[in-house]
Amino acid sequence: MTRSRYALTTEWVLTSPLEPIFDTLTAPETWPSWWRYVESATRIARGDAQGIGAIWRYRWTSRLPYRLTFDMTTTASERPHRLEGAASGELSGIGRWRLAREGDASRVRYDWIVTTTKRWMNGLAPLLAPVFAWNHDQVMAAGGRGLAAHLGVTFVAHRRLEYEETPCITC
Repeated sequence: MTRSRYALTTEWVLTSPLEPIFDTLTAPETWPSWWRYVESATRIARGDAQGIGAIWRYRWTSRLPYRLTFDMTTTASERPHRLEGAASGELSGIGRWRLAREGDASRVRYDWIVTTTKRWMNGLAPLLAPVFAWNHDQVMAAGGRGLAAHLGVTFVAHRRLEYEETPCITC
């Protein structure tokens, strides 16, 4: 069966220095307390001093009536500007956080390039891919608002910058 590939880019703007944002993103065990749709984040492997090789198992809920579970292995970490990981499980691909300071605010960009491995998602993707992208956007918007509240800063903006869905025959 052909898998569906999604390339989704989200941006948050918060009135916070970069370091507290980065520190919170690198502490997934806290995510369920501030990110509404993160049901659990469980450390599977610790990784090195920079967190490279750390593996976290995430269980996500969403606006739609389904859950996803996948592992993220940290592949790159450059405090406080970049964090990357490889996903495996019900989603497979890469996630990349990039943080930049702009005036009094910080811009947080997340690129999520994944294929779905759930049979039902792949089967319904020709019809529901835009709905799955909308759902991801809702989850990410809640994350930006939750992070701002957690840090006690202002959530200035949330934007879905890009969306692409294509069949992935070689995946």
